[in-house]
Amino acid sequence: MVRRLSSVRARTTLGATAVVAAALVAAGFAVVLLLRANLAGKTDLEAEVAARNVASQLASGVRYADLDLPDGAEHPVQVVDEDGRVLAASEDLEAISGTGASGVRPVPPPAQQDDDDDDDDDDDSERGEVSDDDPDFTTGSATVDGDTADYRFAAVEATTPWDETVTVHAGADLGVTQDAVATATRAMLAGLPLLLAVVAGVTWLVTRRALRPVEAVRAELAEITAAGDLVRRVPVPDSGDEIARLAATTNETLARLQESAAQQRAFVADASHELRSPIASLRTQLEVAAAHPELLELDGLVEDVVRLQDLAADLLLLARIDAGDRPPRQTVELGRLLRDEVAHRAATGRVPVEASIEADPRITGVPRQLSRAVGNLLDNAQRHAEGLVRLSLRVEDGRAVIRVSDDGPGVPPGDRERIFERFVRLDDARSRDDGGAGLGLAIARDLVAAHGGDVTVREAPEGGALFEVRLPLT
Repeated sequence: MVRRLSSVRARTTLGATAVVAAALVAAGFAVVLLLRANLAGKTDLEAEVAARNVASQLASGVRYADLDLPDGAEHPVQVVDEDGRVLAASEDLEAISGTGASGVRPVPPPAQQDDDDDDDDDDDSERGEVSDDDPDFTTGSATVDGDTADYRFAAVEATTPWDETVTVHAGADLGVTQDAVATATRAMLAGLPLLLAVVAGVTWLVTRRALRPVEAVRAELAEITAAGDLVRRVPVPDSGDEIARLAATTNETLARLQESAAQQRAFVADASHELRSPIASLRTQLEVAAAHPELLELDGLVEDVVRLQDLAADLLLLARIDAGDRPPRQTVELGRLLRDEVAHRAATGRVPVEASIEADPRITGVPRQLSRAVGNLLDNAQRHAEGLVRLSLRVEDGRAVIRVSDDGPGVPPGDRERIFERFVRLDDARSRDDGGAGLGLAIARDLVAAHGGDVTVREAPEGGALFEVRLPLT
């Protein structure tokens, strides 16, 4: 169960659901706030309209007792003077809070009770005014005919024709706003789990479908690993997406592994074949010497031992190269290294080497490996030369260029890549007689490649082979 929950599909589903949940909660909260603000603004407007309507009547001279007040249940109204005394109120208004009035029922002012009919006619000809200032809004409650509800009150000042300043408090029912907000909140809370379940289910199914090719690749790789059959390949989906590229790269890796395994098997087979000959020769000579000591040829025995030793050293070097052995590197003066190599060969009695070192570039590498690579090229040139081997060093295009040429038979164009393969001899019989195992050029190319360079071969001006080594400068 824990493994199932830790899968990519489970983590993706949980992550997507959590993100959607957070987004929905934030969006729902914003919607509720906007809805509340919108409905609150509408309620304030209704209360202000009701208050200004009553204020307009008072400004036009309508007496308190004759005011046309709205339904108290919808818009409870109180008219108070500057001292907070109630001058008029909605019918059936039993209690009210939030207006700041000192009472509930109206107390008619003496001025309006004592005026005679003539005064009324004079007052009717005058007119007060309604304040243009924004009304003050408060929240309170009111009890009308036994029912108590919450209201939003708007306070509007007005001046009557009798020069009285009064304040009209008119309320608008908040129940509609509260019910609408509560209904929207409940609907969102009820729909949120269902929506999250849909998101989780869809994400789970989509992720499973998206990861199905990955599972197919994994299963095929598991079977390839169990069977050890590197010929098989993983299925590549037609989607062209990252998974398809992953499968294609996996197949490329399997192809490289198959090629490497084939090379390793061939290397082991060739090494076994090459080791069998000197070992068999040594055994034969030793058996003959054991039976007939007078027939023992020490020179031939030593040559076979040296040949076997050199072959074993070459095989060990190739094994280290294949294993990725990277000895510590240092700055190498290439001109000095080549001069030392030429001086070492001058006393061997082989074909002399004509050196032309025009520069002394510095490269980063392993001196003994570079010396071994150049030495193998010189060995090959001296083995096939008629009487001349040339070695040159110069700098071209920011790279150190080493050229080794001879005046021998050269390398046919069709074999100029094959000669760098391991255990390859163009003249198998002569190479065996000379002691070569077909590893020198392969080792040279591998060592140069390990230093970031390359080795190529073409025809030399003298008609023989020209090997060119290019190495990056420090």
